[in-house]
Amino acid sequence: MNDRIDATLAKRVENVLDPWAEGIRRHEPDLVALLFTHDVLFQGFDPEPGFGRAAVVPYYTKQPVGLSPEYKLLSVRELGDGTMVTYAHVVFTRPDGTEIPVYLTLITEESGEKDLISHYHVSRIF
Repeated sequence: MNDRIDATLAKRVENVLDPWAEGIRRHEPDLVALLFTHDVLFQGFDPEPGFGRAAVVPYYTKQPVGLSPEYKLLSVRELGDGTMVTYAHVVFTRPDGTEIPVYLTLITEESGEKDLISHYHVSRIF
């Protein structure tokens, strides 16, 4: 983790990204979707963005079993009360060992006692 990132903010983001990564590793798209808001704007590798949890489930369902993400937080900032923007470097490793490096931008919002992802955007690093 970047030493300039506030530890409290980092922990809040890790409380979202750790179960996200584990849900992908276990190939549990329904559980991964619960980490997103009902109205999330979701931009993975598909050419068009998806909206809502209903777009998240099929996206992760079609990912290969054994896909494994590892992330490093590069920036976490508060945007306002309960809202954060995160920039991370993520490497998705496919079952055959192929690595797919991306930058991930998230906006998370407090929802009750936890944070949920309301905006998700990956950019592949070539």
